[in-house]
Amino acid sequence: MNVAVIGAGSWGTALSILLARNGHQVNLHGRNREHLEMLASARENLRHLPGFALPEEIEIVFEAGALGAPDIWLLATPAAGIQAAAQMLPESGGNVVIVAKGLAVGTNQLLSDAVLEARPGAKVAALSGPNLALEIARGIPTAAVAASAHEELAEKVAWTFNCRTFRVYISDDIIGVELAGALKNVLAIGAGMSDGLGFGDNSKGALLARGLREMTLLGMALGGKLDTFLGIAGVGDLFATAASKLSRNYRVGLAVGQGRTLQQALGEIGQVAEGVPTAEAAMVLARRNGVQMPVFEGIGAVLQGRMKPLEAVTLLMERMPKREGGFGEARE
Repeated sequence: MNVAVIGAGSWGTALSILLARNGHQVNLHGRNREHLEMLASARENLRHLPGFALPEEIEIVFEAGALGAPDIWLLATPAAGIQAAAQMLPESGGNVVIVAKGLAVGTNQLLSDAVLEARPGAKVAALSGPNLALEIARGIPTAAVAASAHEELAEKVAWTFNCRTFRVYISDDIIGVELAGALKNVLAIGAGMSDGLGFGDNSKGALLARGLREMTLLGMALGGKLDTFLGIAGVGDLFATAASKLSRNYRVGLAVGQGRTLQQALGEIGQVAEGVPTAEAAMVLARRNGVQMPVFEGIGAVLQGRMKPLEAVTLLMERMPKREGGFGEARE
C-alpha cells in the first residue's frame, strides 16, 4: 500500500513507523518546513519522538502537491488542522483515515463531517483506541477500531495496520468512535486534576465512571452506539489516557491540579492537548442535545478559569446523588 500521512508530529511519526514496519510505502508531510528538513536529515523526529529511526520506506515530502495519489490518506494533524488538511486532498477525496481525536474548531463537528464538507466524494474512516504514540513506536501490543460507513474501507484500514503489536477491529459506528476518542481527552484532564489535588484512586475511579456515563449519553444522543463506548475506542482508550504519564491531557490536568495555570501547563507540555478545546465543544453539543454533563461542566469551568479545581470537586460532591440504574429510567 501507498499511504500519505499529513501531520508530522509524534502521532503521525509513530503511525508512519508502524506502517513502514508493515511494509507499506509512506509519504510523510507536515506544515513546518524546518521540522521536515530535520526529519529528512536526521531520519528521526528529534523534536516529538526521539530515539526511533525512520525506516527507509518513509519519504519526507515537502510539498503537499507531491504526495501523489496514495491508496490511503492518513490525517494525523491536531483537530484544529483537519479543515486545512482536507484542502490538501484531491477533489475526488479518495480513501481518508482520520486519526486525530477531537472536534472541528468553530463548528464543533465530527472531524469526518468536516472532511466530507470539504471533499464530498471522499470515503472516510476513523482509527481510534488506546494508542499512545511512544508505545506504538516501541512496538508495545495494543488494539484499535477502524470505523467507517464503508465496510470495504474499514477492512482495508484494518489490513493496512494489522500486525503482531497492533490489532485492528472494524465497526460501522464512526460517530461513536470519533466521539469516544474526543471526549475521553476531557476526562483524562479531569483525572490528572484529581491526582494533582492529591486525591486517591477512589476519587479518580468515581470521576471516570460518572464521566464515562456522561460521554456515553452524549454519544448516543448524537447517534453513537453503546457498545462502542464500552469497547476499545471508549473504555479502553479512556483507561489508557486517564492513567498514563505519557498522556498530554493527563499531564495538563495534573499541572492544573497542582496549581499551575492552563497556559503554564500547556507550555510545559509543549504540544497540543486536544481535551482543552474539546471540553468547550462538548458542552455546546450537550446543551444543544439536552444532555446534562456535570463532570464535563466542572472540568470545562476549571479550564476556562471560572473555577478552581477544588471548587469544582466540591460542587460535584454536593450534588444530590441520583439513580445509576434500576427503578425506572435513570436521570442525571
